[in-house]
Amino acid sequence: MNIKLQSVRGTHDHLPETMYNFNNIISKAEKISSLYGFKPMATPIFEFSNIFKKTLGESSDIVTKEMYTFNDKGGEEITLRPEGTAGIVRAIISNGLSQNMPFKAFYHGPMFRYERPQKGRLRQFHQIGIELLGTTSEQADIEVIACGNNILKELNIKDTSNLEINSLGNISNRKRYIKKLTQYLDSFKDQLSIDSKKRLIKNPLRILDSKSEEDIEILKNAPKLIEYLDDESKNNFKVVLEGLDNLSITYNINHNLVRGLDYYNNITFEFVTDQLGAQSAIIAGGRYDNLMKQMGGPDIPGVGWAAGLERLSLLTKIKEMKKKIISIIPIGEKNHSICLKLAQELRNKNISIDMAYSGNLKKRLKNANKISSNFAVIIGDEEIKYNIAIIRNLETGIQEKITLKNIIQHIEKILI
Repeated sequence: MNIKLQSVRGTHDHLPETMYNFNNIISKAEKISSLYGFKPMATPIFEFSNIFKKTLGESSDIVTKEMYTFNDKGGEEITLRPEGTAGIVRAIISNGLSQNMPFKAFYHGPMFRYERPQKGRLRQFHQIGIELLGTTSEQADIEVIACGNNILKELNIKDTSNLEINSLGNISNRKRYIKKLTQYLDSFKDQLSIDSKKRLIKNPLRILDSKSEEDIEILKNAPKLIEYLDDESKNNFKVVLEGLDNLSITYNINHNLVRGLDYYNNITFEFVTDQLGAQSAIIAGGRYDNLMKQMGGPDIPGVGWAAGLERLSLLTKIKEMKKKIISIIPIGEKNHSICLKLAQELRNKNISIDMAYSGNLKKRLKNANKISSNFAVIIGDEEIKYNIAIIRNLETGIQEKITLKNIIQHIEKILI
């Protein structure tokens, strides 16, 4: 049987350079989010399927086309998580944390959606995200957006992104609007894209998010959702915008901005860039006041966002902070134990060590240069006889003899 020795379509092997970038983004995002009181949290990468079917909306693209769902050996229907919010809310309900409000969580990890792979969009992708539950205050929306804004600043990509914001209003607002939008779009039914024709029946609101040129042209004269907001939702939107103004966070109001998931209401927003082609959103989120109740928990509101690590990584390209490396080269089998002990003592002092075990001296030195070692420590029979080690500067080629007694102290000194 021939085995396909390649990754599955829509997945990537994350090699050391990519992982360094990922880890830097996660570290900086976690640092900034902690300044806002968000604490790290993790949920399983798979859940019972109803967690997502019940919350994302039966008509959403994720549920109808993109979920990785299977029956496990116990006959339970399981789904690999396509997004992070539903799992966080489920965990709060399951662990009886609904009394600990407000609840602030920061998370990161892999998500899974079966969709057409393209730049910045994969079938296994990774996200960071924050969720704030337990308050309907507009100040929570403002802080969540501000946190995302500051993370982009920390990553030095804020200048290449813009905040777009809209209000979806409450459920009754949207019902009135969807009725008017459907009436308008019905007269253009034959001109809509194939996807939008389907959405016109199942979820007309999603047509606003269409990237199809023919749909965009039709939508230019479509009714605006903001015209159907009640006074409470209008005031909510006004207060959030004033809060962003107060923090000098610039934004554009995008009347066609909607979320692809059914649980969102009122404020919805995206930080977008023109650096990634069609996949312009790098942070996307909004308010979801009905989600926990919809999942069978108490009536607790929430707001949050998620950001794609792959997309952020394409924009950041953080340079690896090169840590100084010492290559230790034992010459002769019987000298391995001495070199291993020296390596352990140096690692205990937080010094990176590469043990060069095999090949002749020339080959080992070549490999030390290949991995960017700064110095090589050479210990053979002759060195043991005179109780010394040879230290070679791999940048200059200069070498010196140091007594084994003083070797650790000397290495610490030259690495400063």
